[in-house]
Order: sequence, then structure tokens, then C-alpha cells
Amino acid sequence: MLKDITVIGVPMDLGQMRRGVDMGPSAIRYAGIVERLENLDYRVEDFGDIEIARPEKQSIENEGNLKNLNGVIDASEKLSETVSDVITNKKFPLVLGGDHSIAIGTLAGVSKHYENLGVIWYDAHGDLNTADTSPSGNIHGMPLAVSIGIGHEKLTRISDYTPKIKPENIVIIGARSLDEGERELIKEKGIKVYTMHEVDRLGMTKVMEETIEYLSHTDGVHLSLDLDGLDPHDAPGVGTPVLGGISYRESHLAMEMLAEAEIITSAEFVEVNPILDEKNKTATVAVALMGSLFGEKLL
Repeated sequence: MLKDITVIGVPMDLGQMRRGVDMGPSAIRYAGIVERLENLDYRVEDFGDIEIARPEKQSIENEGNLKNLNGVIDASEKLSETVSDVITNKKFPLVLGGDHSIAIGTLAGVSKHYENLGVIWYDAHGDLNTADTSPSGNIHGMPLAVSIGIGHEKLTRISDYTPKIKPENIVIIGARSLDEGERELIKEKGIKVYTMHEVDRLGMTKVMEETIEYLSHTDGVHLSLDLDGLDPHDAPGVGTPVLGGISYRESHLAMEMLAEAEIITSAEFVEVNPILDEKNKTATVAVALMGSLFGEKLL
């Protein structure tokens, strides 16, 4: 991995309707991410937070079953430009969320620098909904669909190009809550998914070995880690917890194996909600996992 890291906060809660996740970047910083990375001999620049426009509650738009569409578009364009500048300057972009809709902007900024970007989507959900299939209209359930070019044109065309990634370059790990439309899209596009059934049956070591091999043809790999991919016992401070998730120790193993493989070229950690948390436990977990991802070892 690059020894220069730029931390970018995205205090976004517009992709869903549960307040508090906008404080995620602050919670992660409070849990010591900058110090953790500096102790691993990385040079860390904290860019601060992307400015998020906040519509008045009574004027929140809902265009075609897409809540806060214009706000998400604005934030995604800003984030895309910032992430792209970081990569141009040969630094590793580490994005802190914020709800998972921020991945629209992150991937838009990352993918333009790669011919064949791979993506590891570590999440309880597929995030492959569209306005037509989403039960809620919350855009944080749509970023992966948007990034493969499916969805509202204003979202798929962030940074004026689409698609950002190819379905065959995606691996979803930890899925255990998929809507019907998402299941159909996964089958139609042949997206690689390790549900919790596969994680339990194969074990995390095998899942990660296969994932690393599956993405070996790509020229960069982005990690998008939603803290609700972990079991709520280990990461309670998330907006959409789903029982039966990946354990804390399994997640460390996954990050450690990615560090050893040296394939991750950008990353984001999302959906930390301090209001729903227990003494900043989830942000602390996020920082510990980042430590492992960036090569931290016990011995």
C-alpha cells in the first residue's frame, strides 16, 4: 500500500432517514484512526470533511422514489473530485462515512484511475436496489447498482461517465439481507456473493483466498466496508443491523489477509452511527479493522 494516506470524512445522512450517521467520521476520528495509522509509520493527512448541504426537513425532495436525490448528487460530485485528486497525488484515499450512499462518489473518483477496478463489498446488504425495486427509496441501498450503471441517470452519470465498475469485478461478502430485485440482479449479472451461509460453511480463510484469486486480474481493488456487515453484537452502532453477521475476529482475519495480499488501493468505512452505539464501540471496531487492513500485527 502507499505510505501516504489521506483521510476524507463524509458526514452524510441523506442516503437514509435515520439521523446520526453523519457523526460517523467524527466518531472514527475520536476513536483514534489518525494516531493508529501514524503508529504504523504511515504519513497521514486529514483532509477534513466534505461539506454536505442539508435540506430543511419540510422541503426534503422525493423524486421518483429517491429520497434526497439532489443532496446525494451534490455530495457525490464533491467526493468524487476530492478522491480523484488524492489518487492523482499518489496518496491512498481512506473515506469515512456517513451512510453507504457515499460509495457512489468514492467509486466515481477512484474508478477513473483504473482500467479494470475490482470491488470488495463487505456488507449485510447487496445495495443493488433501484428506484423501482427499493422498498424505502433510500439511496444508501443503491450505490452498487448505481456504480454498475443501473439506476437514475443523475446518479449513474456522476463525474460524467458510466459504468464505474463491471459486475464480474465485484465480490460481496457477508450478505444476509437481500431484496427480491437485488437477488434477481445478482443472478442476471453473475455477481460473486458470499452470503453468511458460505462464510459459515467455507470459513473466512477460504472466502478471502477465493476473493483475492477472483480479483487477481484487476488493476486495483477498492474495499467498501459497511459496519453492519459485522454482527450487531460486535458493531451495534449501525442504522440497519442484521443478526447473524460476520464476527469481530473473522473481520480482522479478512483485513489481515487483504493486507498480506497487498491488493487494496482505496477504502471506505461507512454506516457508523454514534447515536445508536454503545460507548463508541462501533467506531473503535472500525479503527481496529483499519489497523489490520494497513498491516498492524500483534508480533
